[in-house]
Amino acid sequence: MFPKPLPELFPNTFEYEALPLVKPTGFREYDARWFFGPELNLMGVQAVGMGLGTLIKRMGVKPEIVTGHDFRSYSSSIKMALVTGLMAASCKVHDIGLAMSPMAYFAQFALDVPCVAMVTASHNDNGWTGVKMGCDRPVTFGPEEMGRLKQIVLAADFDLSGGGSYQFVPDFPALYIKDLTSRPKITRKLKVIAACGNGTAGAFAPQILEALGCEVVPMDVEPDHSFPRYNPNPEDMKMLHAMADAVRQHGADVALGFDGDGDRCGVVDNHGEEIFADKIGVMLARDLGALHPAAQFVVDVKSTGLFSTDPELQRLGVKTDYWKTGHSYIKRRVRDLNALAGFEKSGHFFFNAPVGRGYDDGVVTAIAVIDMLDRNPGKSMSQLYAAVPKTWGTPTMAAKCADEIKYQVGERVVKRIEALQAQGATIAGQSIRDVITVNGIRVVNTDGTWGLVRASSNKPELVVVCESPVSEARMREMFAAIDALLRENPEVGAYNQSI
Repeated sequence: MFPKPLPELFPNTFEYEALPLVKPTGFREYDARWFFGPELNLMGVQAVGMGLGTLIKRMGVKPEIVTGHDFRSYSSSIKMALVTGLMAASCKVHDIGLAMSPMAYFAQFALDVPCVAMVTASHNDNGWTGVKMGCDRPVTFGPEEMGRLKQIVLAADFDLSGGGSYQFVPDFPALYIKDLTSRPKITRKLKVIAACGNGTAGAFAPQILEALGCEVVPMDVEPDHSFPRYNPNPEDMKMLHAMADAVRQHGADVALGFDGDGDRCGVVDNHGEEIFADKIGVMLARDLGALHPAAQFVVDVKSTGLFSTDPELQRLGVKTDYWKTGHSYIKRRVRDLNALAGFEKSGHFFFNAPVGRGYDDGVVTAIAVIDMLDRNPGKSMSQLYAAVPKTWGTPTMAAKCADEIKYQVGERVVKRIEALQAQGATIAGQSIRDVITVNGIRVVNTDGTWGLVRASSNKPELVVVCESPVSEARMREMFAAIDALLRENPEVGAYNQSI
């Protein structure tokens, strides 16, 4: 039995492996992320497993769970420490081995198991680890469940009746691959760059796309947790630029880029132009909206305003709901509204039947893009993109801000903008038309130019996104105004990339 309360921090984690280490800030809004060593040790992982098993039982869910791990050198050991904790809390564990996160979500359906705990830090830098969890397929934990888990673990309030079991599922990737490829091949000849950023997707995505009839050019498919070329993040301009270079070099029809754990997908067109994921969402909404009239979609607050203003989407009669950023939030909203799909600017896309099962899967997104091209044989990716109204937007930018203070700083910015609105003041040189506070704050000018600030749910950062339907200059004016408000707070550091 661990001591009560659970210790939080020791000077040298590896020296003090005799006691569990779990930094409280690692419990995020909808998953868990720690820097392995300074913030979490293996006994701490075991405690997380015991806490998760305890929570599952207290929620009245059958204590049976799927687990897998990403490609990082330490992920397997972290997974097994988690497994020992789950078993101590009476859970029956099904281990699918090396996997992308969506493979673990798929396993909940394929193996008829209610719960999931996927060990991954997604695209976070080497050294990070984490767990994506759920017990109500296809959704994953949100703030309420994560808050309860945090309380149980930090208080060492475990129910450890034992009696758990462990089973390794052999060759599970074959089931996942079969599920996605047991369908007709595409009829159009397409050359596709499969950019995997040396993440887990490299072991699976290229062969799936090839089996569907694509000519695949694999790019950075060898798993390497040091990320030697770029961070496997389809919002990162360095990755998108590398994909664009590959398109031009190989004369490809499209480049599809996957993040570290394979649940997101980024796109570059046949001219080598990077298309931000929210614009891909608009294109897919047009394509799917034509097949499913009056369809319901969900998008996050970082996404383009085109979902509510695009004439083609209006013609198709589709409905769009703007919701909180975060894979758990959007996934749950898609389920609750029975939406056809949900789109996040980060590249997390969620497709309900008949396209998917409601969870985020970068390969399913890639297939949706390929099917869209296959349904438009006379049009290139760039032509489909050109048909979407032009807007000017920033990439998703992140300014450093410690986990312990980021929400407070975010709230200061909310109050500052709300005060400007109440005073009838301007921002970025124009009156404020609208303020949306469903997640951080999104302030909209009278000309439709908008800026967003929100605290990142999984990193010590404040996220900033700006867009204008008018001009690049207006987008930059909004960014300058938002940045000036952020710089009123000395806790805010440099951005991860520039516009």
